[in-house]
Amino acid sequence: MREGVEESTGDPRLIVLLNAVLSTWLAWTAVWGLDLLGVVEYGLTNVATLAIVIFALTYVVVLR
Repeated sequence: MREGVEESTGDPRLIVLLNAVLSTWLAWTAVWGLDLLGVVEYGLTNVATLAIVIFALTYVVVLR
């Protein structure tokens, strides 16, 4: 994946934007599911926190 990113002539801001959108969507889905199970309370704070964690992890893994 790193070679593809390094050789790409596309705009790297698009990758960051897609990462942010997909991280937020995954976080929303995970928190919603965990709320159904009674593990965490559904709320903007929990979704945002998880989205930031997912975003940071995927950013580090892809650019590592």
